[in-house]
Amino acid sequence: MGYWGYFVVGRGERPLAELDTLAGAAGGMTLHTSAPGGWQVWEYPGGRGDVGNMNDLARETGAPALFGYVMDGDCVVVEAASPESGAWTTCLVRASMAGYLEGQQEGLTLEDYFLEPSDAAERAVFWAEEAGRTASVEDLVEVLTATPDRMAENLFFRLLDRLGVVPL
Repeated sequence: MGYWGYFVVGRGERPLAELDTLAGAAGGMTLHTSAPGGWQVWEYPGGRGDVGNMNDLARETGAPALFGYVMDGDCVVVEAASPESGAWTTCLVRASMAGYLEGQQEGLTLEDYFLEPSDAAERAVFWAEEAGRTASVEDLVEVLTATPDRMAENLFFRLLDRLGVVPL
């Protein structure tokens, strides 16, 4: 069985786990890594309960925020928001995510839930610009269409690297 859980990414002067927005998960969150410019990645294993809302996190910090929900190490739901350019959602390892959605009674498809890689890459470039970083659509599409070596969470951290917020 692979990893299940959230990675919460944001920028702030104080620890993200202390923010009101993440109060429901604060007791279960641990700092995974930090990077220059106040960037923080917090881990919330298991994904049980309410980790919070990324739109609220972006508003509270005044900076772009991003959640990655890793599903059994197979795929990752990526939710992002920024105060100016709004929210968007995509996923990593689309084929695996499609397998999780097959049993849905609503009959919705991958495209009903998540932006296509090229559209997500364009939104991610705006997200990075608002974060004061530079990102390339081509590099982001490469990550958004990649097959993981073993663990989908590795792709999530490659995405953070390509967004310029947390280097590998």
